[in-house]
Amino acid sequence: MPQILVPLANGFEETEAIAIIDICRRGDIEVIVAGVDSSTIMGAHDISINTDCLIEEVNVNALDMIALPGGWGGTESLASNKTVQSILKQMKKSDKYIGAICAAPYALDAAGVLSDNFTCYPSIETKIRLDGYDKNTGTIIDGKIITSQAVGTAVCFALEIVKILKGDEAYHNLKKEILAKC
Repeated sequence: MPQILVPLANGFEETEAIAIIDICRRGDIEVIVAGVDSSTIMGAHDISINTDCLIEEVNVNALDMIALPGGWGGTESLASNKTVQSILKQMKKSDKYIGAICAAPYALDAAGVLSDNFTCYPSIETKIRLDGYDKNTGTIIDGKIITSQAVGTAVCFALEIVKILKGDEAYHNLKKEILAKC
């Protein structure tokens, strides 16, 4: 079974995180939710999540992908956390998949792993770079880097993760099951 890491830091965007976790688990992907700040993380809209473990406890070698939810407060922590940044670099070096939605491509850029072509929440591109930014596409896959725009694209972003890790049939079956319009 493929394994994905979803790191959470205080200030994360709850809908994006839950969409990734829920859709991937429905798609028969093992999801490890790791706390960056502690084992209980507070989201941007005061919803707390109990994580599976702390980020330092993650076996990076067992991962097939890492996917970062947005939320500016959480993203700033992901961009400055040495363990998260190290994991991102290890994933890139190992040619594994990396995903980020909303503000989180900023954390990928901080690690030096953001692809040439990307999308993100409008205005975050000014903190990253304008070259390669696409404001008109909800989710972009460039090599093994997947980026997406915001809460409104979270389900489609998560479905793309299922497609990548489990294949077209799993993607189409799950998309049909949840009535997604991606």
